[in-house]
Amino acid sequence: MFGLGPFEMVVIGVIAVVLFGGNLPEVARKLGGSYREFRRGLNEVQQQFRLAEYEAKKNLSVDDKASKKTAELADDEDEPAGPQAPKFTPPS
Repeated sequence: MFGLGPFEMVVIGVIAVVLFGGNLPEVARKLGGSYREFRRGLNEVQQQFRLAEYEAKKNLSVDDKASKKTAELADDEDEPAGPQAPKFTPPS
């Protein structure tokens, strides 16, 4: 867990008991609540980024489709209906 071996975890546990003593359950509860609030806030920020990314992709795809349709209409207007050759008038 977190790259800590069993000995390091025991040392951390002993230090926590020495520092906090009888208040250790209360401190752990507060620390857990703070961590939960942090994760909740982080998840909300991630959700907002995902929503913004989704909306941006959606808008880009709508814009791409509209620009393709506009380009197709413009291409249709510029091109003649069929193949044309220069008109030849024989010399008189």
